[in-house]
Amino acid sequence: MELAKLSRISMKHLITLHVMLDTLSVTDSARRLCLSPSTVSKTLSQLRNSLDDELFYRNGNKLVATPVARRLGPSVHQIINDMNQMVSQEAFNPALYEGSFSLAMRESTFELLAAKLTAQVLKMAPNIRLTICAKEGIGFDGLVQGTLDFIILPHDRSQPPITQQDLVWETLIDDQMVCLMSPAHPLAHQETITMADYLDFSHVGISDADLNIPFFEMQLAQQSRQRATPVVVPDFGSAALMCHHSELLFTCSRHWANTALQAKGLVTKALPFDYGKVAYSLVWQRQSMNDPALRWLYQQIVECSRVAFE
Repeated sequence: MELAKLSRISMKHLITLHVMLDTLSVTDSARRLCLSPSTVSKTLSQLRNSLDDELFYRNGNKLVATPVARRLGPSVHQIINDMNQMVSQEAFNPALYEGSFSLAMRESTFELLAAKLTAQVLKMAPNIRLTICAKEGIGFDGLVQGTLDFIILPHDRSQPPITQQDLVWETLIDDQMVCLMSPAHPLAHQETITMADYLDFSHVGISDADLNIPFFEMQLAQQSRQRATPVVVPDFGSAALMCHHSELLFTCSRHWANTALQAKGLVTKALPFDYGKVAYSLVWQRQSMNDPALRWLYQQIVECSRVAFE
C-alpha cells in the first residue's frame, strides 16, 4: 500500500471527482460545490498528478471522463457515502437535505410515474436537485459508474442482464402485454385476434440495447415464426403515434396503454399467445443503499409506484 501517495488525496479531491463525473463541467461543478471554477480546476490538477491520469479530456466542446475516472466513480461514491454517515449521527431529514438525486426512466415510465414522483419528492425535500434522464441516453452503465442512482423501466421478467452482478432488481408492479392498433385497422372490430392475425400484419418494435430479446419473441422463434418489424423506435409514445397513422401493430404494457395520452383512441386487444411475465422494475447498485438519502428516495419511489399503479 502506497501510504505516501494516498496521503496526498483528500476528501476534497474525491468530492470534486464525484461531482465532475456527474456534471462533466468545471463551471457546473464549481456552482454545486460553492467554489470558484479555478479552485475546482486546481483540485482536479492535483488529483491528476496523484493518479497519473488525465481524468477528463475535451472532445469538441464537451468534457469526457477517461476510463480510469469512470472506473473510480462507484468506489468514490461509496467512500463519500461512508464518510457522510460517519460524520453525521442525525437521522436523515428530507426537509433539510440539499443534495442531488439522479434517475433514468423509459419514456413510458415518464408517462406513468415521473410527474407524481417529482411532486411527492419536492414537497418533502424542497431543497434537492432532482435530475430525471431518458434511459435511452444513459443505461445501466450509469448505475455502475455512479452517475445514476436508480433506473425504472418496464421489461420481461426474463430480461435482467446477468453481467451486472452488483445491480439489484426489484419489481414495483406486475403487468400484462397487449396489442394496440388504429381503430381503422382491419383487426379492430374482431372480438379476439388469432396468432395468424397477429403475424399477418407488420409491427413497430422498441429498441433497448441493455435488455435481451423479449420472451415472446423467443417463443415465436422456437415455433419458426417471426414478426415483421419494419419500424423500430426508442419509446412507446413514438410507437403509438405510428399506429395512429398506419396498420402497424404495437405490443406494449397494459398499464401504459390504459394511461398514456399517446395511446388514447387506439384499440386494445389481448395477445393470442403466452407473452411471459412482465413488470415495471426499480434497479440500483447494491452498495448505494448504505446512503440514508438514497434509502429515503427508494421508499418514495416504492410508495409512489404503489399509488400510481393501483
